[in-house]
Amino acid sequence: MPFKTFGLSDPLVQGILATGYTAPTEIQSHAIPAVLGGSDVVGCAQTGTGKTAAFVLPILDRLSHERAGRRRRTVRSLILTPTRELAVQIERAILGYGRFTDLKALAVYGGVSINNQIAALRRGVDIVVATPGRLIDHTERNTIELSGVEVLVLDEADRMLDMGFINDVRRIVRGLPKKRQTLLFSATISPEVKTLAADMLKSPKVIQIGRPRNPIDTITQHIYAVEKALKMDLLLHMIEDWRMFSVLVFSRTKHGADKISRRLKRAGVIAVSIHSGRTQNQRQRALDGFRIGKYQIMVATDIAARGIDVEGISHVINYDVPTHAEDYVHRIGRTGRAEATGDAITFVSSEEEKYLREVGKFIGRKLKAQKCEGFSYVKSPKSEPKTAKSSKPSQRKELPRSNRASGAKKSYRGRRKRLKS
Repeated sequence: MPFKTFGLSDPLVQGILATGYTAPTEIQSHAIPAVLGGSDVVGCAQTGTGKTAAFVLPILDRLSHERAGRRRRTVRSLILTPTRELAVQIERAILGYGRFTDLKALAVYGGVSINNQIAALRRGVDIVVATPGRLIDHTERNTIELSGVEVLVLDEADRMLDMGFINDVRRIVRGLPKKRQTLLFSATISPEVKTLAADMLKSPKVIQIGRPRNPIDTITQHIYAVEKALKMDLLLHMIEDWRMFSVLVFSRTKHGADKISRRLKRAGVIAVSIHSGRTQNQRQRALDGFRIGKYQIMVATDIAARGIDVEGISHVINYDVPTHAEDYVHRIGRTGRAEATGDAITFVSSEEEKYLREVGKFIGRKLKAQKCEGFSYVKSPKSEPKTAKSSKPSQRKELPRSNRASGAKKSYRGRRKRLKS
């Protein structure tokens, strides 16, 4: 089904095609007509299935039709999101799809100068994508006017609740017009999310795609038993042996992420870390570098699990098993996006087996750890791991096709591209 069948405006369809996408995903096929029809909507789908475009496209269509004749730009759509990275990602999606419209968007988040944001707001914007804390800063300074908001989006609602933003969200919503369209999108629908939807939405259409809680089917999950002291050796072994090229490694702590990154660099692997201890500019540079292939490995904490949207991540590696089962789903959802394939690998020490059992209960699947074939489980007397040969493909061991990364670059080129979130 082409996007034009939704009745989207010609400039918007032109913008979609310019991004290289032609066919909507399942969540988009159901949500876009509902939003265009004016209904409040609750959309639930796993990460990587196109939720962002499911609300961005109908908002752009609505605002572009009504833009003509307006002398002054006012904020007419507000999108609340839990992380800075996700705010930037959504802003880019808006600017990409709406490149042939006259609409202006602005991402508003902390960690950067507020003065540049104030200047942009004074010039006028149609859509604001904001994290709750920085938006409240603007409302307290009277540097943003929200009385003209027609459409409110609560994106990644479950994550906003997990991160403790519920009071900020309720405070913001109290200052918005009562007469508005409200859209709530989430990867999971918990009782808390249902309560939030009941409070803020009016007779919403509920759209749920896929099985709740289960990681999307395009991700192959691998669980490997390994003690903590051998995790770095196993990571380097896999980088070389599995021919990994674009890998996201998750650590439980900021200190751990930096330590893993340093040890990878000493082993000759081009790596970078990203976490809340970095400035916004440092995080953005790291993410941009990873996106263009400057870094082979990016090591992140869970704060990045919802804010990283990079096409072609072949592997997600849980260096540490997450203590919260929900984070497992959010982590591995960074690969296998938009119906491409990917691999998720989890290292499990004996101390982490209890966390793995919780993950299995959460996703409804028994996860059994196995030994990694070809890896020596005997710790080398040397304290530093051997140098990975990741930069010399000819020296790497060639594995049978069934054991190679299913997300290799070539597999992406031949696929019909779909509009991703």
